[in-house]
Amino acid sequence: MASCSIEDVLAKAERDEAEKLRSIAVNKELDLEFDPGHLLAFDKNRVDTREFKDNKGEDFLRSLARDNTQLLINEIWKLPTEKVDEVIVAKLPDSTTPLPREKPAPKPKPPTKWEQFAKLKGIQKKKKTNMVWDEVHKEWKRRWGYKRANDDTKEWLIEVPVTADPNEDQFAKRNKAKKERVARNEYNRLKNVARAQKIKVPGIGLAPTSQQSKSELAQAVNVAKISTASVGKFQEKLPKEKTSKNTGKKRKFQPLIGDFGSEKQKQLDLLKVMDSKKPRLDVTKAVNKQMREEDRESAQKSKKSFGKKGRKGNMSGKGKGKGMAGGKGKGKGKGMAGGKGPKGKGRKPNMKQGKR
Repeated sequence: MASCSIEDVLAKAERDEAEKLRSIAVNKELDLEFDPGHLLAFDKNRVDTREFKDNKGEDFLRSLARDNTQLLINEIWKLPTEKVDEVIVAKLPDSTTPLPREKPAPKPKPPTKWEQFAKLKGIQKKKKTNMVWDEVHKEWKRRWGYKRANDDTKEWLIEVPVTADPNEDQFAKRNKAKKERVARNEYNRLKNVARAQKIKVPGIGLAPTSQQSKSELAQAVNVAKISTASVGKFQEKLPKEKTSKNTGKKRKFQPLIGDFGSEKQKQLDLLKVMDSKKPRLDVTKAVNKQMREEDRESAQKSKKSFGKKGRKGNMSGKGKGKGMAGGKGKGKGKGMAGGKGPKGKGRKPNMKQGKR
């Protein structure tokens, strides 16, 4: 009895081990479609819902995923292989399944100012080796970066030039020049980025340009003045200095703790305006608008009457009415502008007066 139980235990262990180490041969009703370029496998076989319900759903899905993965690996091993650094590598072919991109394809990077100049002049970039020979240490070192060859920052002694001040610190001068180079390179990089994005470079402060205009200098002075803790409130003004324009108005806010009565009244007035159906009428503003319209209409009428009177004054000849511009009037009335009438004298016409 004991021997039978031992045999059963061993048989169960073998079955479990065989389940873990399944054969690489997987049988399917329909063959899978493979795309080794994307490492994809398409399984078009029908899913047995009864088996899915009888067994646990996770176990069924795990078994299905294991079989399909095994078939995909078998397909990969059919591809040509090569040995790279003691590792066997398969050469994947071009993909056949078009997959949509999550984001649009990146646009080509716009050339920098130097790249445009190099293309115009036909300058070709020459690739330099990363390692160079260091004459001091007699070994190969990096060309740039940490522990580079011929590093002048590690020198403990610097020769003072003949034209330099003997009391000047050459180490501090070298460090300052390096910081300026780094800042200039960063500024040029930002200008290239702004040019690529078609963004105007801001001109706050004194930008390093060849010439500064009067407005740019004034703007730089204003920026320097308000760059204090008091925002330029206690800065002294120069003689004959004009007040800066377009400085903006400071917003004023009501205090958080104060007169609650005025705040309540403002809220009530606002609710009254919102609740009223009739629009709020400003009588003074309406009267002023009406007066302006009347003045405009009267001015237009006077211009029209002046134009008509001028055309009549240019006419010459005899008429039975009033004498106009040298014409002799036979009828009753007063002569106008030198015109003679039997019962009137000539007089200058008043151009501002209308026709009587």
